[in-house]
Amino acid sequence: MLTVAAPSIPATPPAALDAVYRFEEALGSLPQIDMPTQHVIHAGLYARTITVPAGCAITGALIKRTTLLVINGDATVFTGQGNARLKGYNVLPASAGRKQAFLAHEDTHITMIFPTCATSVEEAEREFTDEHDLLMSHANVNDVIITGE
Repeated sequence: MLTVAAPSIPATPPAALDAVYRFEEALGSLPQIDMPTQHVIHAGLYARTITVPAGCAITGALIKRTTLLVINGDATVFTGQGNARLKGYNVLPASAGRKQAFLAHEDTHITMIFPTCATSVEEAEREFTDEHDLLMSHANVNDVIITGE
């Protein structure tokens, strides 16, 4: 069996983290759009999905735990160690201590997944970031699915 190392999203180095926060501040001065979040808590996993419309740039919260990222579309992601263009369907291991910026070249779906014991979206959000009060899901209509399994 051949094993190939998958591309990954590393932790963001301090200097790059400062750059992402500056970019985030600049984006805040531009017109904003609604970007609903779909949440699913099921079988000990939490998944949150957003769709970034073509031509839009976003920054994510500072993520404090390891997750999987599923990116489907065409986007450039700033990883803290440079830019990576991701086209098509990508499943990536993503490190704790990261804050990314994305530019969607076409509509792009981004899903973050991690194991959890959370029973509510609020619990899960507090588990993955200390910036939970800044999340878009607090300002938008959201789809939420929570099962008892």
